[in-house]
Amino acid sequence: MDTNLRRRIRAGDHDAFGELFDAYARSVYNHAFRLTGEWAVAEEVVSLTFLDAWRLRGKLDEDGGSLRPWLLGIATNVTRNTRRAARRHAAALSRLPRDEAVRDFADEVAGRLDDAARLDLVRTALTRLRRADREVLALCVWSGLDYRAAAEALGVPVGTVRSRLSRARTKLAKYMELSHGAGQMRGDRATAVGPLREGNP
Repeated sequence: MDTNLRRRIRAGDHDAFGELFDAYARSVYNHAFRLTGEWAVAEEVVSLTFLDAWRLRGKLDEDGGSLRPWLLGIATNVTRNTRRAARRHAAALSRLPRDEAVRDFADEVAGRLDDAARLDLVRTALTRLRRADREVLALCVWSGLDYRAAAEALGVPVGTVRSRLSRARTKLAKYMELSHGAGQMRGDRATAVGPLREGNP
């Protein structure tokens, strides 16, 4: 994205913001899904991310390259806030009297999918990582940001990104290996930690 687009966005140009959405909505959605593992939540994060981006447009630097790190940084913060809200909501619901449970067929249907066990295993392994490590993994490995761009998105030094990513990869591989050794997963665990990169316009 060029400097002119940044200036147009700062000025509140709706057409420029539409261009921004068209260029990066898919990346924001993919990032949100990787952090949450839920399609509906990822869609909500996309909406909230672009609302926040519009609200924060005046703080955007006029000079710079791709706006993707800026948006993914906003999406990361939105995801954190969404998770906190979900935890508060769940805590409130847990205090209500319980009605008779209705059978949930989602797990039964998911169990028929060939990759369901693998997906569950990867999600379980990811939940064992610290939040900061999960976020760096999502930005660098899956969203394809380099260290500098990920550092910009998270507001941390480049060295912090490097160390978190190294720690996240090591721990994730260890968790996957433990599960693989226990016979819970067959196949190549590298797909979980490999560079499933998106385009980086």
